[in-house]
Amino acid sequence: MTDRLQSEPALVQFSERLTNSAAFSALFREGMDLVEETAAYLDGVGRTEAKALDRSVSLTYATESMRLTTRLMQLASWLLLHRAVKEGEMTLSQANREKTKVKLSAADPSSEEMLTKLPEQLQNLIARSMALQSKVRRLDTNIHVAAEPVPVGNPLMPQLNRLRAAFER
Repeated sequence: MTDRLQSEPALVQFSERLTNSAAFSALFREGMDLVEETAAYLDGVGRTEAKALDRSVSLTYATESMRLTTRLMQLASWLLLHRAVKEGEMTLSQANREKTKVKLSAADPSSEEMLTKLPEQLQNLIARSMALQSKVRRLDTNIHVAAEPVPVGNPLMPQLNRLRAAFER
């Protein structure tokens, strides 16, 4: 019986498997698509829209576009770091050490009143980036939970062995 306990596979931590999930793959794609879409907007239509804004709104546009790009770069860094775990390029513990360089609490956007004065497409990108940030924060919390110490052997085995012995007589 002791040999069987020692040969049983180690417990699999859910957090170690999360980056290999379909949910992570979908989140990764969503994040990278949002980064590309935002870059295309800010370099194209957004530039034109910014020139047409009033001076006070133009300052908000500049501030919010900077916050947006910062938020997305932090999220992309986190996603790429965890894709490296998925691809086997690094371990989860290595990613845990590296992720301290990534700030998932990037500045929140301005007040709703100021945001409503911005072009609709920029408002949409900001809202989507905030939703993505929320998803990544939740996933980060689940992936990087402190592992509970795993007891050696099954703590119920002594009682189960006594029961088995009692009924085998």
